Amino acid sequence: MSEPISLRLYALATGLAEPLAPLLLSSRVRRGKEDAARLSERLGRSSRPRPDGPLVWLHGASVGESVSLLPLIARIRTERPDLTVLVTSGTRTSADLLAKRLPAGVIHQYAPVDAPAAVARFLEHWRPGLGLFAESELWPNLILGARRRGVRLALVSARMTEASARGWARRPAAAKAMLRGFETILAQDDASAARLEALGGHVTGRLNLKRLGAPLDVDEAQVTVLKTAFGDRPIILAASTHPGEEALIAAAVRGAPGHPLLIIAPRHPERGEAIASELGAAGFKVARRNQILPPGGEDQEDLDIYLADTLGEMGLLYRLAGVAIMGGSFVPGVGGHNPLEAAQLGVGVITGPDRFNHADPYTEMIAAGAALSVDNARGLERELTALLAAPDRPRQLGEQARAYAAAQAGAFEDGWRVIAPLLPAP
Repeated sequence: MSEPISLRLYALATGLAEPLAPLLLSSRVRRGKEDAARLSERLGRSSRPRPDGPLVWLHGASVGESVSLLPLIARIRTERPDLTVLVTSGTRTSADLLAKRLPAGVIHQYAPVDAPAAVARFLEHWRPGLGLFAESELWPNLILGARRRGVRLALVSARMTEASARGWARRPAAAKAMLRGFETILAQDDASAARLEALGGHVTGRLNLKRLGAPLDVDEAQVTVLKTAFGDRPIILAASTHPGEEALIAAAVRGAPGHPLLIIAPRHPERGEAIASELGAAGFKVARRNQILPPGGEDQEDLDIYLADTLGEMGLLYRLAGVAIMGGSFVPGVGGHNPLEAAQLGVGVITGPDRFNHADPYTEMIAAGAALSVDNARGLERELTALLAAPDRPRQLGEQARAYAAAQAGAFEDGWRVIAPLLPAP
């Protein structure tokens, strides 16, 4: 079947614009958004040789999607050690985190820009037998180019928001051609499944990889060091915060009893200096983990906020916290962040009103007594005051959260039964 005119025009336009790609990528390097040492990978020129034998390629755009692939990578390595596993992602943050968490022998590369020549170089070099795309990464040249080369494709943990579905619905032929490139689609939830099917996708089951995975790794020595430094103070973690949330959460915590210590872990650690400046100007005493590790001696008694502007330490931070306030849920447009990493470590969560990215797990956790929901800063202060006034409540919230996380593991087996037959033959 011929490709829709819109996709052919897209391929033509991106091909004509491709000579500008090095210039645009260099501009992103100057803004800290690209890795200068590996810029060639974004142009499809791979920095690693391809090992002999069959290869499986997994792709997640940014941090959340990339990390969600880890349980699937581990299963492939266990069941099929003969396969080479290649993982691609598109952001520096995801690459840095994957460098710490990928199993030995798994190859990471930056995904090529979605231009015909870059995609062709990437696919010609790696020659994957199967491509597993996480969530909603629909890059026309990459997907259609892979299919033309006979690569089997699956969209796993697929998510389609209402807004994205409306956008694709304006180009129904293109949407159908793209989604039909995937032999199977495993949707995160019923709403995504319905939207993907309405656009022409072949949805064969459900799988939400963000509900799975082993608890985050940690350096136990660092847990001991920080627990000793912080003493008996109650600790509240603000996880994956965005601009506008740090000051809001800090003000709510300041009104809570017992002089709790607030640890802030911004979604983008490079904002550390700006956050410290903002909170310092508001009268908070702030120590940055990027500069002081750990805060020292008597000084920590007066410390209001420990700013964890480092990467890859959420396993440490959750193990210190009595409760976690999930960022991205107190500002419009972000949609909240995954509460399961906290739940796996027995940490109950508090979420704001904007959590559409993870609506189902939040709804289920709230109903199970594993999470709390507040509407605004005042509601957050009231909830924190109530929790800290009853020391057993954070523990009970955490126990319910851990039980909820444990109940999610069975869903992975159903998804694996769909994915396993697609793996390349030995």
